[in-house]
Amino acid sequence: MKDLLWLMRKMSVSMLRKKAGLLFLVLPIAGVLLSMLIYGSSNGMDLRVGIVNRDGDEAVTRDAVAFVEGLDRVKVVMTDEETLKKDISEGKLDSGIVFGQGFAASVREGKPERLDILSVKGAQVTAYVRAMLNSFVGNAASIGSATDGDAAAFDRIYAAYREGGFRMKTETLEDTSNRKDVTTQSMGYLIAFMMFSAVNMSELILKEKENRTFLRLLSSPVRARTYVLANVTLNFIILTVQIVVTLIFMKTILGIDSGIPYGSMIASLLLFALASIGLSLLIVAFAKSSPMANALQNLIITPTCLLAGCYFPAAFMPDSVRKVANFIPQHWLLDTIDKLQNGSSFGSLYLNLGILLAFTAAFTLIAVYRFGRNNDTRMFV
Repeated sequence: MKDLLWLMRKMSVSMLRKKAGLLFLVLPIAGVLLSMLIYGSSNGMDLRVGIVNRDGDEAVTRDAVAFVEGLDRVKVVMTDEETLKKDISEGKLDSGIVFGQGFAASVREGKPERLDILSVKGAQVTAYVRAMLNSFVGNAASIGSATDGDAAAFDRIYAAYREGGFRMKTETLEDTSNRKDVTTQSMGYLIAFMMFSAVNMSELILKEKENRTFLRLLSSPVRARTYVLANVTLNFIILTVQIVVTLIFMKTILGIDSGIPYGSMIASLLLFALASIGLSLLIVAFAKSSPMANALQNLIITPTCLLAGCYFPAAFMPDSVRKVANFIPQHWLLDTIDKLQNGSSFGSLYLNLGILLAFTAAFTLIAVYRFGRNNDTRMFV
């Protein structure tokens, strides 16, 4: 135990002498700030909708336009069809609605014509307006179906429908989408920095072999296993500090609530920390020098973090690429965080946690086997 503590203190001093040692504690905080800049400033701007009315001064069409104008967070601009298409293509408008000639007549008959809703941004922009407007048009068309072409009856019932009083109780719900995006991206950056930090710490083994310090240590009562255990233990402590500092900074300084209990979040990240340490030992086991270890970590960590969605959302990638991410430990941690944010309990994610443990065991066993088979006298174990 005394040898273990002495080795950990010695490695801590060596780590603190390196500028990169302190930098790895600061970089996760920088990642959180970057995530805030990317997602935190989005507060839900008004939806800009252009409307073209080719149906004249029909009451039903006027009411439909007025209904859209009354929607929350929607700004309506009356325009013509040519200008509408131009403004949408130039980004001046988010979407456009075209009420064709005969629209009101079709509603009176109970068979409303399909509305043309234009957008270059897809369903994420048009879905809200389309759903609300279809509801209004559907109610008016129901009156048309019930009156069966009787214009006087339609006007009478429709007028009562317009003027009818409705009791409505509203509740304001907090939009947590930005909070989720910030948390996921912050954890992505933290994952990448944890992996680089783990390799940076394990690389001390190679550096001390290169400068012959390791051989001098083995000539003392210190055993090789104790040396490796000290490195792994200190590595785990450093990663734990990274995790705790990042979560505290997110909660207390920036006020970001991940929506996940701290216990579940820390437990998931600590489990991934073990997988990171296992991967770092694997890299050191195959590297014959510290420059080679640096090359291997860049070759392995950076591409896998990209595939897993650590630097940008994985939803932007094609399905074929996302399937490859299933073989990467970073993916399973991000998937665990996503499911915890969506209400899953920590205990129900045994598959994700088991896969992370399997990655840890696989990396560690391969590293131990590699160390044991290495015939280079500069290697150990």
